[in-house]
Amino acid sequence: MRRSAAVYFASYGLSLLGKGIASVVMPLLVLDRTGDVLAAGVLATAATAASAAMGLVSGLLVDRVDRRTVAVASDLLAALSVAALPVVDAFWGLDLAWFLLLAIAGAVVRVPGMTAQETLLPALARLGPARAGRLDRLVATRETVGSVLLLAGPGLGGLLVGLLGLSPLLMLVTAATSLLAALTTLMLDPRAGLVPRRDPGPAGAPTGAVRLALADLAAGWRFLGRTRLVLGATLVTSMLVAVLSALQSTLMPAYFTAEELPELTGLTLSAIAAGSIAGSAVYAASAGRVRRRTWFVIGMAGTLLGFGAVGSMASPWVVLGGAALLGLTYAPASAVLGVLTIEATPDAMRGRVLGAQNTVMLAAPAVSSAPLAAVAAAAGLPAAGAVVAVIAGATAIAALVAPAFRSLDAPRVEDPAPAGSAPDDSAPEEPARIAVPDLHA
Repeated sequence: MRRSAAVYFASYGLSLLGKGIASVVMPLLVLDRTGDVLAAGVLATAATAASAAMGLVSGLLVDRVDRRTVAVASDLLAALSVAALPVVDAFWGLDLAWFLLLAIAGAVVRVPGMTAQETLLPALARLGPARAGRLDRLVATRETVGSVLLLAGPGLGGLLVGLLGLSPLLMLVTAATSLLAALTTLMLDPRAGLVPRRDPGPAGAPTGAVRLALADLAAGWRFLGRTRLVLGATLVTSMLVAVLSALQSTLMPAYFTAEELPELTGLTLSAIAAGSIAGSAVYAASAGRVRRRTWFVIGMAGTLLGFGAVGSMASPWVVLGGAALLGLTYAPASAVLGVLTIEATPDAMRGRVLGAQNTVMLAAPAVSSAPLAAVAAAAGLPAAGAVVAVIAGATAIAALVAPAFRSLDAPRVEDPAPAGSAPDDSAPEEPARIAVPDLHA
């Protein structure tokens, strides 16, 4: 039971659910207490910036402290940051300063937890029965859970607001989801959270806590930059996240408003999420029977066509159909990239590499939304849509011809399974070897 993937997905889903409900409750609570729309925007910006900043260092924590412990502590602190809202409101009254303090605290503590959750999955895969395609199925299932919660989390948050109002009970229910996530994580096999002992390194290696931490951070970024497969996966995903974010936050609201169908704006995200659920489920069911390269080609082709349809803005229904196609076809490709990144990254530095990846992906939308909005303002929405389609299409084509993504089904040697104790210093963990031609720069 403690090795069961179901326990992991219950914990992962509850953690995402708490985050999704909070994403709806917090802005509404800010508006209710302050009556200021700008305050809600400031809160969202501050929380996002705090998450990105924490992403820079969260990997250090995950690679040094038991990962199960980090995940549990993260959810407990997240629950506390939400449960503190009604307490502060009762004794001092909530104002923007309190909202900022608690929202930033919640955003900061969630980042290491999510990174730790990501590192637990490959460990559980190794502890479980050895079956062909097991890791692929687990990653695809995690993608499915994430897509489901992308739809259900905010929806449940809105339902709870309608049933309970912006009351202390609503805050406690929201906090309870994170608390349950922490308790569920405690049910996982403790060996899944073990961190390999550090190699003392050669003579002359950095000493001192700060210098050692900086050296570890640099090692994570250096691995990301030099490992072509991991770097390629990060760049492809970041480029698509950047243009998708610009579509959702700027171009789609403007397009559907111009079409006098503003109610369809949210359906774009829903169509992508619904397509992703179906695509991830199909990939999980076919893992081990359909080649990864086949799924990757389907995903990139679907990305090309899907973004082309959305960017064309030919009609609202073409846009929604393109969004659904994008989710359906890219979800399996995204799962493939996730599995390849896991296999390419040594367990001893998985937290730092994932932290570096998350930082790049969080920063990507910040450099795309304003320029694309400027194109829309200067040249019109069709021109901005065409730019989105060209960027996404060029990314997909580059991924299809990139040497790092040609041999996705080559045999791989994964990290050794965690034993009852962490590896001995005298036998440091050997990085996973990947049979991809000329993988390292």
